[in-house]
Amino acid sequence: MREIRLKGRGVYSGIAEGEALVTKTALPGYGGVDPETGNIIDIFHELYGTNIVNKIMVIRGAKGSSGWAETFHIARLLGTTPAGIVFTKMTSKICLGIVAMKRPAITDLETDPFEIIETGDHVILDGNKGEVTIFKEV
Repeated sequence: MREIRLKGRGVYSGIAEGEALVTKTALPGYGGVDPETGNIIDIFHELYGTNIVNKIMVIRGAKGSSGWAETFHIARLLGTTPAGIVFTKMTSKICLGIVAMKRPAITDLETDPFEIIETGDHVILDGNKGEVTIFKEV
């Protein structure tokens, strides 16, 4: 295993670990994710049908209305949220969703995460330190 560490800015504290799920496409909250199942239900999204539960989502950001807060609050209550989020575009939508999820989140990485992290990589987020550790198969 090859280990890569990236520094960024912690948005929500805590430590999360899991398999990366990467998309460069922003995701709507309301109409984008089914909070009961954790499936991406936006038929226009590249990850349509993919489940986000316990994944480390690497995403550009949120789009649409403020549905992220409601969708991910319900998902947290039902246990269907991602384990954590790495994102590149800060907006009030994604910030509200992260606070509603209460899951570690990191942004403003020193390197573009889309150039390093791939779906399936094992990732550890440390929201306290603003650190992302990626484990890649050699």
